[in-house]
Amino acid sequence: MAQALTQEEEQATHRFLHEMNAWTSFHSVPPLSWDVAVKFLMARKFDVVRAIELFHSYRETRQREGIVRLNPLQEPLLSELLSGKFTVLSVRAPTGASIAIFTAKLHHPARKNSREVQHTVLQALFYLLDRTVESVDTQRNGLVFIYDMGGSQYSNFELELSKKILSLLRGAFPARLKKVLIVSPPVWFRVPYSIISLLLKEKLRERVHMVSMNELLEHLPPQCLPESLGGLLPWDPGSWNCLLLPARAGKPDPLDDVVLVLAEGQRGSVHKPGAGSMTLSELKEHTNSLGRRGIYEEYEMIRNEKPEGTFSAAMAVVNRDRNRYGDVPCLDQTRVKLKRVNWNDRSDYINASFMDGYLQKNMYIGTQGPMENTFQDFWQMVWEQNVLVIVMTTRVEEGGHRKCGQYWPLSPESAVLYGGVTVANKAAENHQHYRKTSLEISTRQGRERRQISHLQFLSWPDFGVPTSAAALISFRDAVKKEQRRLVNDLGNQWKVPAGGPPIVVLSVHWISACPK
Repeated sequence: MAQALTQEEEQATHRFLHEMNAWTSFHSVPPLSWDVAVKFLMARKFDVVRAIELFHSYRETRQREGIVRLNPLQEPLLSELLSGKFTVLSVRAPTGASIAIFTAKLHHPARKNSREVQHTVLQALFYLLDRTVESVDTQRNGLVFIYDMGGSQYSNFELELSKKILSLLRGAFPARLKKVLIVSPPVWFRVPYSIISLLLKEKLRERVHMVSMNELLEHLPPQCLPESLGGLLPWDPGSWNCLLLPARAGKPDPLDDVVLVLAEGQRGSVHKPGAGSMTLSELKEHTNSLGRRGIYEEYEMIRNEKPEGTFSAAMAVVNRDRNRYGDVPCLDQTRVKLKRVNWNDRSDYINASFMDGYLQKNMYIGTQGPMENTFQDFWQMVWEQNVLVIVMTTRVEEGGHRKCGQYWPLSPESAVLYGGVTVANKAAENHQHYRKTSLEISTRQGRERRQISHLQFLSWPDFGVPTSAAALISFRDAVKKEQRRLVNDLGNQWKVPAGGPPIVVLSVHWISACPK
């Protein structure tokens, strides 16, 4: 059912559909409907770029977890839906938000077939949440998620499932998450939660509350809670969930075709298992059997293996001064080749290599920290490869030693000419763990100007590694956001690669730090 929108919201919906249905058309799948567009836009307050990012996160999560072609009337999904483990209450919070409850004591992780059990739980979660956010009231007013741990034992807890649920809620589902209320958490839950909380952005972490049964009533009144949580509602999850079954029974999910764009072999991981490949469980068993000493020995053995490929260009006399380190050459087979501007150019060489992402070949360019004599080469590569985001994982100086040349203008509103490319600093923003600099690049002719985001990670300690992955995960999210924003700004200028949706190539340069 269409809902009344403001003029600005309608304009945002048209922009969202224009962008997304160009993508669906390319993949020969049905276009997204107005209602679907509004649902994702509502979850991101009609910010088109963030809504598109959310849509792809949602699609990728469903694809990764195999949440497609759900039939709620078939087993084992039907039993899971009616088990009461996860339910959506028939009443709303005073704010109008829907209230969803996960009852931990009803979850019994199986020792065998645990993956299948977890998969069924996630199917039920997706199905019920999908049905819930079809409501206009829920789209507008959001969702309160209650994780009821009352009466649960450690045997009821599954860290991997909890991480997946929180990952879903934090950034892969079209709902405004108002609160996460963890009720009656046992003492042993503190350690797992410290691990789970690393997945949460600071804004969402502030919305997570650990409360006792009595404290829960400070967040929601008794008439909005079941008797099992100190409220007035008779506990009846089967009936509540049944209200969400009939409308979808027998009808295909309109987003199944979109989710299956990559799930059915049209484009999967570019990495194929080799002869000695292992599953995650096999790798864990292998490393445990090796022990620390064995891992070091295996590393040395791999390090001493002769690489597959040649380094002729990197080792050529004419190119040696273009390598920061003599023992870090790049392969001829994967190196980035510069275009020769003049007939007497001495080389097409830069110490930079294409690297595959998970789903796309040549998704990244890995290159050394630019030196004064390679600044021009670096910016020529950025221009020729249509790079939109540059990721720098460290500072220019570390431990009092200069590790990289200052290859971009530091002062806002300043500009520097590097060979044939002018780089202008338009603005700089300092964030908790990184600095973002907005750059504009143009050629000498000045006929075309491009916007570049330079993201510099500042929380990597000298001669060490971060104590937590949280900062790096947050930085990665910022990189992905910038990538999508800039691709979206290009509009029709960016031609979708045949391998999938538009993913801009990142230029990532490592500075004296292979561990990074």
